[in-house]
Amino acid sequence: MALGTETAPYELRFDAGRICLDLLATTHPGERLDTLEPLRAWIRGSGLVPPGTPLAHADTGWLVAFRELRSHVGQLVRGVRSTARTGSYDLALAGVNGLARAAAPPAPCAVPGVDGSLVRELAGPPECAALLAAVARDAVELLTDPVARAAVRECEGDNCPIVYLDTSRGRRRRWCSSEICGNRERVARHRRRAALARA
Repeated sequence: MALGTETAPYELRFDAGRICLDLLATTHPGERLDTLEPLRAWIRGSGLVPPGTPLAHADTGWLVAFRELRSHVGQLVRGVRSTARTGSYDLALAGVNGLARAAAPPAPCAVPGVDGSLVRELAGPPECAALLAAVARDAVELLTDPVARAAVRECEGDNCPIVYLDTSRGRRRRWCSSEICGNRERVARHRRRAALARA
């Protein structure tokens, strides 16, 4: 995205390194999952379902459920990094664990594509509980893997709450995106230097 261009109302990001962290990114800079269309786009973009999977059966209950799971994951990811665990942390943990065991993930199958090569489709329409379970299991894997958990970082960008998995060499990544927050920081630094030079 070029600087100065307007963001689509529900432009979605999938660069946090885990599906559960990509779900957390749907709150910044504002609520992205405010209608069904962005939720459907997020489900497809996250890879939970193959491209082109029909999701017309998704209803507003899906929105509520995904936002609730997002809230639980956020509490757990941020709570793991703090020593004070509250009752809300325990409720979030119970919520994620409950969703993780609630349903089997959507079953994929291989079918011949237009050109004869095999492509992935789902055996049937994905159910909300199965998709939530897949995201919740991703969160459980992240939170219980000491190596992955140690790589969880919060963006150092100004007013950016994005949490991501730092897989960079040397684990020195500072921003959720070098092109977005990193570029903003570099521009701000340049402006400060220019202002000092003029003074």
